[in-house]
Amino acid sequence: MGTATVILKKGEGRSLKAGGLWIYDNEVGSVMGSFADGDMVIVRDFDGYPLGRGFINSRSKIRVRMMTRRVEQEIDETFLRMRVRRAWEYRKRVVDTSSCRVIFGEADFLPGLVVDKFADVLVAQSLALGIDRLKGQILQYLKETLAEDGVAIRGVYERSDAKVRKQEGMELYKGFIGEPFDTDVLIEENGVKYHVDVRDGQKTGFFLDQKNNRRAVQKLCKGARVLDCFTHTGSFALNAGIAGAEHVLGVDASELGVAQARKNAEQNGLSDVVEFTCADVFELLPELEQRGERYDVVILDPPAFAKSRSSVKNAVRGYREINLRGMKLLKDGGFLATCSCSHFMDQELFARTIRQAADHAHRRLRQVEFHTQAPDHPILWAADESYYLKFYIFQVCKEK
Repeated sequence: MGTATVILKKGEGRSLKAGGLWIYDNEVGSVMGSFADGDMVIVRDFDGYPLGRGFINSRSKIRVRMMTRRVEQEIDETFLRMRVRRAWEYRKRVVDTSSCRVIFGEADFLPGLVVDKFADVLVAQSLALGIDRLKGQILQYLKETLAEDGVAIRGVYERSDAKVRKQEGMELYKGFIGEPFDTDVLIEENGVKYHVDVRDGQKTGFFLDQKNNRRAVQKLCKGARVLDCFTHTGSFALNAGIAGAEHVLGVDASELGVAQARKNAEQNGLSDVVEFTCADVFELLPELEQRGERYDVVILDPPAFAKSRSSVKNAVRGYREINLRGMKLLKDGGFLATCSCSHFMDQELFARTIRQAADHAHRRLRQVEFHTQAPDHPILWAADESYYLKFYIFQVCKEK
């Protein structure tokens, strides 16, 4: 444990004081004492006022990630068990815990650590140097906490292969923590069964954050022709199929994703109703329009087009294009489900982009619903990075 103290510049630390957990490199005035990257440090304001303790990393723009507001608090077993227990108790109150995100980094006051539970398997992702040193302990405490509720975990897999680790001066890594196990995990959500590939699937293997949004789409799809774009492993498409859609076309550019989606359709007995094709959505949508295809429901669940602040302009063009094309493929009075999973694309900008697409497509929008990510991905106010998913359902009407 380091003994260094980080002193903020005068007037800095506004996000921290508002409830956030990050201190950027340009907010630091000085560091008193010695430390190694990943050590715990005390943080004080320019005038010496104590602000708490956190992990320091001189190689990261996020210089300190806060663990506690109390400078006297030791980050020991008792403290970590408390954090883990509170995270689990929260999930038991707000979501179906058969598969859920159990730890969501900063929003659970364990900065840089994500843990997803898929049935009886845990998948961990460590994105910060300080928490990386503690992940073994935290995962052990989590398994013990779950066991108290009769939840036995048969294996843990680490997916710390996100490129953002390089910004922390860390190597990318993935592999088993403990004994190996079959990484094809079967889960059920909203009545739909999925094979989750925790070893090679995107991120931690499956996007649990859309749980409630997938359920919201179900009620629109009975007897409908549905187009699901960026289907990944088929989750929205299968929710449409199980809700009684007449026909569903799911589209994704990943051969691996499409193969997994077909396997999931077969698992649910939906292969005759839900069809998948591997294609570039930006190329396919104009082709479908030219062929005169029309749908009752169009679902747009793209990857994060804006992965940094500098890419927002290009992202706006991408979101505008797919929403315009999606609207043109809808029958008059059809429904558009559209979302953005980039926190750089804030709600106001996303809404404005959709409105522009509607203007260009000569369509009128009636908002049916608006959602964010599922509550097992809580949004911590003042920690903007924890709010990333925006999900709208619109009825799309032709101008008359």
